[in-house]
Amino acid sequence: MIEVFDEGLHSGVNLALKVNKVLYRNKTEHQDLMIFENNRFGRVMALDGAIQITENDEFIYHEMFAHVPILAHGAVKRVLIIGGGDGAAARQVLQHDGIDLTLVDLDRTVIDLSREYFPTVHGGAFDDPRMTIVVADGCMFVKETDETWDVIIIDSTDPEGPGEVLYTQEFYTDCKSCLTEGGIITTQNGVPFVQADELKNSYDRLGTLFTDVSFFMAGIPSYVGGPLAFGWATNNPALRTIAVETLAERFEAAGITTEYYTPEIHKAAFVLPVYVQKILTGE
Repeated sequence: MIEVFDEGLHSGVNLALKVNKVLYRNKTEHQDLMIFENNRFGRVMALDGAIQITENDEFIYHEMFAHVPILAHGAVKRVLIIGGGDGAAARQVLQHDGIDLTLVDLDRTVIDLSREYFPTVHGGAFDDPRMTIVVADGCMFVKETDETWDVIIIDSTDPEGPGEVLYTQEFYTDCKSCLTEGGIITTQNGVPFVQADELKNSYDRLGTLFTDVSFFMAGIPSYVGGPLAFGWATNNPALRTIAVETLAERFEAAGITTEYYTPEIHKAAFVLPVYVQKILTGE
């Protein structure tokens, strides 16, 4: 019987969560998958020993991932999510009216088990007629598609195992090719304090493709080492400096419900701590 889940994703740093009950444990076609219950975080999904989502704090991550680019853009009609098979980012995107969503995930089992074990996380998104689900390699999908999107959310695992290819120059280049003019790409870029190389690599690679590349941050309890960084890339620099008053108007007009996101937090999230700025500049 597993009593403690010990995530040792980063050298010298461990996150130990008490396992109240194991709900599922097996290997999918692509990765080891475990779902368990914890008294603080609720239901937890881990892939290859790394926590991917917890029932009780996922709202911070997914609200920022979805609402920041959509409200900054102001006229989003089509969104592509690569990864995100738990349906949580999709749930947030679909709070916005008038958006068609495509979700591409490599692992059908993640989608099926999320539908079964995480109903409060996906909130019925899998059954929303506005969403098209594609089970495929995200890299091949963006390389071969002739469609375009206003916002691309790369909701990937860390750059190890199946998720490693979602951090490459080739993948970012292919994503750009299916982005509408003035569109936005957001990425999951880990915790800078313990994943500095990941942050710098994405910054440099995206920087060869877009005129405005930066990061916005949010503190998420189940991520060890400090606040998480979300990558931001667009060829419209004005979108990162939208006035908070404009964001507030769009937020109110959208009629969405949030537990973390506010227009003020949106604006402040782009203010990077000095240690993160130093990672990006190499100083």
